[in-house]
Amino acid sequence: MTGTPDQAPPAATPAPVRHPARAAFGAELRRGIAPWTAPATALTIAVPMISKAQQWQGGWGDTQELLHSCATLLAGPLVAAAGCWQGGREHRRGTAALWLSVPRGRPARLVMAALPVAVWAVVGHLLAVVGVLAATWPYTGAGGPSVGMIAVDAWFLVCAAFTGFVVGRLWRWRLAAPVLAAVTYLALGVPTYSSSGLRFLNPAEQYYLAGRVPVAWFVPVMVVWAGAPVLAVVIAYAARRRLLALLPLAAAALVAPLIVNSGDGLFRQDPVAERLICTEAVPQVCVSGMDGPLLSQASDALAGLRSRLDGVAGAPRRYVYAPEGGEAPAGASPLPHHTRGWTVVRDRLPDPADYARQTALRLTDRGCPPAVLLAEDPATVRMGETDSAVAQWLAPLDGAWLDPDLGGRYLTRLTAMGGAERRAWLGRYLATRTSCDPEAVPTL
Repeated sequence: MTGTPDQAPPAATPAPVRHPARAAFGAELRRGIAPWTAPATALTIAVPMISKAQQWQGGWGDTQELLHSCATLLAGPLVAAAGCWQGGREHRRGTAALWLSVPRGRPARLVMAALPVAVWAVVGHLLAVVGVLAATWPYTGAGGPSVGMIAVDAWFLVCAAFTGFVVGRLWRWRLAAPVLAAVTYLALGVPTYSSSGLRFLNPAEQYYLAGRVPVAWFVPVMVVWAGAPVLAVVIAYAARRRLLALLPLAAAALVAPLIVNSGDGLFRQDPVAERLICTEAVPQVCVSGMDGPLLSQASDALAGLRSRLDGVAGAPRRYVYAPEGGEAPAGASPLPHHTRGWTVVRDRLPDPADYARQTALRLTDRGCPPAVLLAEDPATVRMGETDSAVAQWLAPLDGAWLDPDLGGRYLTRLTAMGGAERRAWLGRYLATRTSCDPEAVPTL
């Protein structure tokens, strides 16, 4: 009887071998302080944003102003402290000498240990950014957030993590992390009170972003400026050829004058903000393209003012939003600027009567030099009280201040006039509303 030879069992498939660097990086991502950096960063940004929601919801620029401040001035010191704690763990565990015996070089070990903190910090930052932008989106008009500002803030957190890590490696003290956080906060916060052009070198500079966007070269230049000194610190600590640290320092020295000399020119007017959205009815009400949801409310708030000027010669044909420091076109009257959280809340006008009042004050504002307006001669006082009386008649508001002997009497006379007489007088008055000569203003 012949038997068949036993068949050999199939060879077991060897388990896939992960690359040592990827395995080590994955372990670093899951262990220690690194994964806690994400929720800590997200909460550090989100909590102050939520507490001031009325001040930013409805405007992309207002939102990103506060996001930038929270990400740099608050989350930056936190991430630096997390990196510092991560960098000091070998000293706390007593394994610093053991790590010197492994074949991997110091730069590789540094990157492998510091990068997880940076990655989780960016994840936390992006989670907070997405939540905040989603909260402001329902209240906005045209335009959108600046991706460049988000990228620059995220890059700053990466730099903070690596800087803190090197400090933790060099400073063998258990309280190094909280002390570093406090020092970083002061180093970032104090320059924001300066008026020098050097303040724009500060990554936590408080930018004015309402209706403005970064120029095209803002992102690469700020990435170089923020990253080059950190790269120099890493090279000086970890590389064998430490003179290479001079290269990133040279790059930082090249871009620093560009940032300082540009100053506020790092940002330009958003074309969307410069575009006007107007009502069809004449006189028109025109708001910025960023404030489209305010158009119908502004038009309703000014309905009484416009009706009182109906048929008056020289009355504005348009009420136009003018950028800060700009002037309304000829034949138009400027609308008041708004401050989110005060005059505008989540793209609603909480006080339409005050909005109309501010529009009337801008209509009667002559723009004269202070030396003229503060003169105490009777003619100038009469001119000022006449302007106040006209503004009060156009947009009555309880508590408006008028001198009873002058402005109050003028208001009474203006109110008592017949329709045709009042329109004729207002026409003569509006013809002089840009004049600084008190004698030119018609008397009441």
